[in-house]
Amino acid sequence: MRLVIRALIFAFLLLVFLPYVLTPLYSFGHPISTLMIGRFLAGERVLRTWVDLDRMAPALPPAIVGAEDAKFCTHHGIDWNSVRDVIEDAQDGEVIRGGSTITQQVAKNLFLWPGRSVIRKALEFPLALWIDLVLSKKRVLEIYLNIAELGPDGQFGAEAGANYAFNRSATSLSPQEAALLASILPNPVTRSARNPGPGVRRMAGTYMVRAQSAEATNCWGRNR
Repeated sequence: MRLVIRALIFAFLLLVFLPYVLTPLYSFGHPISTLMIGRFLAGERVLRTWVDLDRMAPALPPAIVGAEDAKFCTHHGIDWNSVRDVIEDAQDGEVIRGGSTITQQVAKNLFLWPGRSVIRKALEFPLALWIDLVLSKKRVLEIYLNIAELGPDGQFGAEAGANYAFNRSATSLSPQEAALLASILPNPVTRSARNPGPGVRRMAGTYMVRAQSAEATNCWGRNR
């Protein structure tokens, strides 16, 4: 029994502290997500080709920022105003928004697990703050665009998503295509950039406008 307890304690400490050790190492290389690892272990298909942020189509980063995290360039890993709004919605019984920043999604995708739980959020918040402290905004966005699920059958990252949706590389997407790709987040299984419905097209139009504002605060073209 003592061995079991010790093993559980060790596993918990490993879960909590290992991401803090690994994060500085992710300032280079091509990290993969826990979801990708899970699919590998389950024998399911995983398609991902890493593309550096500087090589991606100029329209793609602002489209993703405009869609997922408008304050990406100004917060320090967590958008506390969005967190407050989510709490107020929950108190009213109307949780209609996620509130997670791109940095939080990187923390979740790299080190944690999908789904909603208090435990995961408790681990995610300080980890997002640490990621923002250790990595540049450019690197955080680059990682996100290479690990986000962007297709219905194991397509991860902008390159695989663009190839599936438009049969072209993420390096040559048009502003409309970039906005369509942003519109299928966070659920590329039920939303399609390849065969977009009216809702996805409406969102894409909104995100093309938001991308202009995001580009004005560009923080991914230079190191902090």
